[in-house]
Amino acid sequence: MEIRLEEEKDFLEVENMVRNSFWNIYRPGAYEHYIVHNLRQDESFIKDLAYVIEKDGKIIGHINYSKGKIQYENCLKDAVVLGPVAIDDEYQSQGLGTSLIEYTLELAEDYHYIFVIGDENYYMRFGFEPASKYNIFLDGTDFNNENPFFMIKIFDSDKITNDLGIFHNPDVFNVNEDDVDEFDKNFEFKEKLVLEGQLGV
Repeated sequence: MEIRLEEEKDFLEVENMVRNSFWNIYRPGAYEHYIVHNLRQDESFIKDLAYVIEKDGKIIGHINYSKGKIQYENCLKDAVVLGPVAIDDEYQSQGLGTSLIEYTLELAEDYHYIFVIGDENYYMRFGFEPASKYNIFLDGTDFNNENPFFMIKIFDSDKITNDLGIFHNPDVFNVNEDDVDEFDKNFEFKEKLVLEGQLGV
């Protein structure tokens, strides 16, 4: 098993694995694989932090990082966000996601701090904490209330102020469902299902 940088020859295999791992989990179908595909051509993409886990010639894990923006009252600052991260269906719950995140976070320390949007109980183990603690809030959410799923890991506390900041994901994260459906024609057909536990269900 090897953790290594993603290469161009991996692209389609990565997208297929990401699609399978997210399919019908958070919504009917998935769009994370479409984000992964588009990120590689986007200026926000951090190529040096795009890693895969390979086992016996098969890619079983993948992680991306990209640059969003923090909007302060008088300025706009780049800020790195982790994700999507995916582990092959057959290899989940074996600690591989933890290994991939820990490995790449060590490489990301020069960025001073990293954001993530996800399960707070999962990401706390990596040193993430609510970003609202530092007066930074996710675009589109109520900054009068804490959003525990929007988190930050700080490597250099001198780079953080308590000024009110609004974090904006890279534009590539905003996807159109029709565009995703068209992109999905490149893959094996999978049925979209509405399942209990999905967002909004």
